[in-house]
Amino acid sequence: MMEIGNKKKFSKDILVIKDIALATEVLIQQLKEDITIHMKRRGAIIGISGGIDSSVTLALAVKALGPENVLGIMMPEKESSSDSLRLAKGLADQFGVRTLLENISGSLEGFRCYERRDEAIQRVFAEYDPATYKCKIGINQTGLNTNLPPVFYLTIVDPQGTESRKMIPVKEYLQIVAASNFKQRSRMCILYYHSEANHYAVVGTANKHEIEQGFFVKHGDGGVDMLPIGNLYKSQVYQFADYLGIPRDIINRTPTSDTYSAEQTQEEFFFQLPFREMDLIWYGFENGYPAAEVGEVMGKTEDEISHIYQNFTRKQKTTEYLRMQPLKHY
Repeated sequence: MMEIGNKKKFSKDILVIKDIALATEVLIQQLKEDITIHMKRRGAIIGISGGIDSSVTLALAVKALGPENVLGIMMPEKESSSDSLRLAKGLADQFGVRTLLENISGSLEGFRCYERRDEAIQRVFAEYDPATYKCKIGINQTGLNTNLPPVFYLTIVDPQGTESRKMIPVKEYLQIVAASNFKQRSRMCILYYHSEANHYAVVGTANKHEIEQGFFVKHGDGGVDMLPIGNLYKSQVYQFADYLGIPRDIINRTPTSDTYSAEQTQEEFFFQLPFREMDLIWYGFENGYPAAEVGEVMGKTEDEISHIYQNFTRKQKTTEYLRMQPLKHY
């Protein structure tokens, strides 16, 4: 927490990076030192998906190590958006980075990822047919403004595009999430194979919110050697994207989890707030700004901000396990 006497007045531009060139150079130098000096690796392995976070991470790695020492791995599966592969290829071409395509559908079928998930879905929606239906899970928005915990719901989309939604029982929710997490864990295995084969480091792409709110899979996308943008708010990632020349198609793309077959934004899946709004309220939350002061700037009541603060605290507590290091017996 910042000391009260050192606080800046809360405003909507409080997260604007005043000297983006200097901030970029600092990240580049840290990334280079971490990989070449501290880890003693020859280069960087990055999973690229056409998203803003992985794109900025790749650009920073290229600046730090040179394109010849960066390898981008594209890891689609049968439910991935075709946009992800197209945008990832365009990004790599722009920055002159070598790429490899590793389709993980076979691995997921071997783990029975789809089968285990669909079994749980069919206990909620008997009519669900994975061959013709699409699915996604999401979180309710009302929990932000109440003291009630968030509720997860399951949505299926029939071949005609009609959506049906139900609250997910705990057992089915846990099974769907556990099965879906095979996707991130399979990608982690692929990244570490190429990391070890090339004597490279695995560079993670998670931002501040994903780490601190628990929007990652333990030993999945959380299984990396370093997190160069792990202290950046999402809006700051976009500031770096503009400065680094990330393709406009990627900058303008709505952030998506790209985990379920139906289209879904990160806001709908987990965060519950638009990222530019969430960034500012989270800054107020973690730096001890009174809810009334933040609410005045954000156009919300003190109670609304207080409830959002409580929601942040709840997410931190319920996802603490994900950030824990292995426990040792003494």
